[in-house]
Amino acid sequence: MTLHRHPVRVYYEDTDLAGIVYYANYLRFLERGRSEMVRTAGISQLDMKARGFVFAVRRVEADYLGPARFEDELIVETRASVLKGASFDMAQRVLRGDEVLLEALVRIVVLNDQGRATRLPADIRAKLAAITSDVCM
Repeated sequence: MTLHRHPVRVYYEDTDLAGIVYYANYLRFLERGRSEMVRTAGISQLDMKARGFVFAVRRVEADYLGPARFEDELIVETRASVLKGASFDMAQRVLRGDEVLLEALVRIVVLNDQGRATRLPADIRAKLAAITSDVCM
């Protein structure tokens, strides 16, 4: 299973009145990590869209373990796992140094241009399989 690491800096706009990262902004950090991992795997989401397919988040489970603050330098770790016919999971963590601030499991589905779940196109499936730990038919 491939581990992808993406750096993120916390900006003032990411924080709340207490000076810590607002919980919903972690979802943006996770999205950046997933997008960069997919790009690194050779998948162009613009090309997918032109072909009538998009990735969409189906489910997010997140455990907030510690606060991030303004100017923190974070790392978003992403691992793809459990590739199925029309979906796959990504396990993600947000770290500050060695400290884990958030752990999440995200289920991604593939939608067609009518907004319905559909099987992964074979070429995209092959690229995802190369970075995924478990593949189910």
